Amino acid sequence: MLFDPKTNKFPYPLYTDEHYLKVKKNDGTVFDEKYPYIDNSKSFKRSKFFFNIPYYGIAIPFALLRLGLKVKGRKNLKKYKKLIKSGVISISNHIHMFDYLAINYAIRPYPPRVLVWAPNVSGENGKNVRMVGGIPIPENNLKATVTYFNYVSDYLNNGGWLHIYPEASMWEYYGMIRPFKLGAASIAIMTDKPIIPMAFSYRKPSWIRRKIFKQIATFTLTIGEPIFPNKELSRKEQEIDLTKRCHEAVCKLSGTEVSDNVYPPIFNHDKRIDYYTDTYGVGYKGSW
Repeated sequence: MLFDPKTNKFPYPLYTDEHYLKVKKNDGTVFDEKYPYIDNSKSFKRSKFFFNIPYYGIAIPFALLRLGLKVKGRKNLKKYKKLIKSGVISISNHIHMFDYLAINYAIRPYPPRVLVWAPNVSGENGKNVRMVGGIPIPENNLKATVTYFNYVSDYLNNGGWLHIYPEASMWEYYGMIRPFKLGAASIAIMTDKPIIPMAFSYRKPSWIRRKIFKQIATFTLTIGEPIFPNKELSRKEQEIDLTKRCHEAVCKLSGTEVSDNVYPPIFNHDKRIDYYTDTYGVGYKGSW
């Protein structure tokens, strides 16, 4: 680990895949087999065109400044350009509400889409989430899940870039890499696409950032090389093997030795491990 903020500011939940930011509204959107998980309508494309002007002109530059972002490994985008154009999945740890904007910037000129928790699309920021490429993941509906997978498969097979957060939730400034769910590996195997691992790590902020802007850390995003499914294994073995290798890669890219990480690679209803304190959320007043 290059620098671990070890902050107790945020109310990290008990289970490693749980969310702690509250979605305050629900607009009633139903994520069923009729929902356009990727909206290709002319009206949506027109709205996105006008949305992108402030998004790329204001929001992303502000996020980069706020994060103090440094990007490493962009040479891999050039090295695997042909592979990427055929469709690719990327993964990373999820450690800030602006980290997807950092990914948008880091992988330019590729425009990614991202799998998101469905309440974020039906909540108060749902329109913005959709405009930046959010694809809601349906729950407890088999027909909806089949439709969702069809949308995602078509998107990847047409050369799309899909980002997935395999930790399944955002824990701001958390030091360790949490267990991964099997979803990213499952989609990679189903669509025969590689996974590009990326990892956010932290740097100690400057005196001005610490004292004036009260920043806990600044960020580095490192882009790794593609990881491929092992087709010699059975389907279930492929999912487990690929997930383990992706988790190991993200650990290494974040500067964490795999042996030093406190969590197993694959999620199994794992609970938070208090490796530096058991008191979280002290003075928590919301995220920004």
